[in-house]
Amino acid sequence: MKTLFFSLFLSIASLVAFAQNPIDGNWKGSRETPNGTFEVNYTFKVEGKKLTGIWKTQRGESPIEEGTVDDKKISFSVSIGDRKISYTGELVSDKEIVLKNERGEMKLAKQ
Repeated sequence: MKTLFFSLFLSIASLVAFAQNPIDGNWKGSRETPNGTFEVNYTFKVEGKKLTGIWKTQRGESPIEEGTVDDKKISFSVSIGDRKISYTGELVSDKEIVLKNERGEMKLAKQ
């Protein structure tokens, strides 16, 4: 009986350990600017407290830098040429993240 219980416990623990974080995946957002609509796509990957991924726009792509995760809150930066833009955000549902930077707020939808 102990062996059966221990095997069941290990199976459940393994599933929890390898469960995908809801922040993982592809996200899309847009914002109106004086130059038109700015569209952005993110691919996020959470590994423990570390956030990695790619930021893609009409102008190209950059890796996510200095990314961190604290429960539902994220922070990271993106370098564009010699300029670095810092973001903070929060997962508000399994299908929406709200990001903020010095230019305002953007809602991202899970793709």
